[in-house]
Amino acid sequence: MSHSTQGDEVEKNLHEALGRSQRLGFLGDWPIPEVVEHARVFVAALDGVTGAVIDLGAGGGVPGLVVATDRPDLQLTLLDRRTKRTDFLAQMVRRLDLDGHTKVLAADVDDAIQAGHVGFDAAIARGFGPPEFTLRSAVACVRPGGVIVISEPPRGDRWDPELLRELDVVRTPSNDRVVRFVVGSRAE
Repeated sequence: MSHSTQGDEVEKNLHEALGRSQRLGFLGDWPIPEVVEHARVFVAALDGVTGAVIDLGAGGGVPGLVVATDRPDLQLTLLDRRTKRTDFLAQMVRRLDLDGHTKVLAADVDDAIQAGHVGFDAAIARGFGPPEFTLRSAVACVRPGGVIVISEPPRGDRWDPELLRELDVVRTPSNDRVVRFVVGSRAE
């Protein structure tokens, strides 16, 4: 099988997995190609990141499964507190042959942090929770100097400058679909 045929097969399998996730009610009703395109904005925002990445609220597999497919050099942890979703994700990770570099964790984010799931090189989140909660959780998971990428709403700036100072995060150039932060040296 040629490399491009192999790539087409991987893409087809990814779309099928996300379609199944959508049918189970884990994803909204956007067309799957648009869902994948949006998830690839996360992939682009992770440019330069190496090592371990945590997807907070991995739910139906977006952006986590897309990042895992496109960036096999990263060690991904897909975190969600709902076992119905993590069972599905674990099944999709095996089906997509991502289990060599992707693990699924069923836990609440606070419990995962207390259990030592910290020190990640990056955190990603799409639809995880309110902005302040999402950013605080991500900062707690990511090492100083690490990257945080969070999905943005269609318009408006929801990031309070005082919160960014308090958490010692710096907003870096982003696009209108995701915001990218770097965790400063004071962050824990």
